[in-house]
Amino acid sequence: MSQRLTKAEEEIMLILWKLKEAIVRDVINNLDDPETPYTTVSTVIRILEKKGFVHHRAVGTTYLYYPTLSKREYLRAYLKGIAKSYFDGSSSNLVTFFAKESDIGISELKTLIEEVETELKKEDKHGK
Repeated sequence: MSQRLTKAEEEIMLILWKLKEAIVRDVINNLDDPETPYTTVSTVIRILEKKGFVHHRAVGTTYLYYPTLSKREYLRAYLKGIAKSYFDGSSSNLVTFFAKESDIGISELKTLIEEVETELKKEDKHGK
């Protein structure tokens, strides 16, 4: 998925990823501004559906919406796009930039490296 989410789309996707599936009213109830008009949220969800981020199934007279990809899958594609566009395709340049900008100390970096190594070992064991 090479498309990036707009701010409004991202806010709704974060809710759908958290809830797993929801009707429009559930999404509205989880927004930072629950006064957002129903039609606005419904329109953004339909746009997300056209883009392929969301599908729905009918439940009575309403639709239950659910994400078609996980937050991790989207984030992976998004970060690859950032690395390609801004860091000459280099993930390590992206990580270095993030570490410098976040003012991460050496001990925290070592902890992060250990966590990444642990995750990679898990993925190797599961054949990913």
